[in-house]
Amino acid sequence: MNGRSRVYVWEFPVRFTHWVNVLSILTLSVTGYYIGNPFVHAQYASQYIMGWMRFIHFVTAYVFTASIVVRLYWAFVGNKYSRWTQLFPLTPARWHELLENLKFYLFIRRKPVPTVGHTALAGAWYFFLFVLPAYEIVSGFALYSVSHTGSIVWTALGGWLLAVLDLQTIRLWHHLVMYFILAFVLIHIYIALYLDIAEKNGLMESIFSGYKFVTREETK
Repeated sequence: MNGRSRVYVWEFPVRFTHWVNVLSILTLSVTGYYIGNPFVHAQYASQYIMGWMRFIHFVTAYVFTASIVVRLYWAFVGNKYSRWTQLFPLTPARWHELLENLKFYLFIRRKPVPTVGHTALAGAWYFFLFVLPAYEIVSGFALYSVSHTGSIVWTALGGWLLAVLDLQTIRLWHHLVMYFILAFVLIHIYIALYLDIAEKNGLMESIFSGYKFVTREETK
């Protein structure tokens, strides 16, 4: 692209876990909704629909948990664009950038803030997104631990939550948080498309290739 440099931003572990999370969230949402509100009923016991839905939900939950762990690990060993420091506005400059990001999305600022990796606002928002799946993982293990009472492993993974919240509250919030995550996914897609058009730097393609096309101003 004219006047732009090709920069490797998103490393393979970042891209891989991103798409694993996408598929996991979709699968967990469909199967989780079915478990809570079965919309297809078996005609014969051999069809085992609920059993399969629960099996797929549990296996996907393990995959999703592993993906989150890998991404958290990469937040400490990856390049500067994937580091945990991108999730917090730790400097005055980062706070200023966050406010300028807000102005852009509120249509007060005409152009987006020049950024190669995550913007300050996106980083803070992604931290919030990590909190939601963390609850889903812990609460999911808590619900699963009910059928494995006395197990030290399941108690450590999530069963301890039963001492903090009652079972129905855990189940309710496990279901509600799913909707919050799906809402984030829709907002995330909209903002990514909007920024891709506004910045013209190959943002949407970068989650596949890892590369963005950035100006000299953005690389400063």
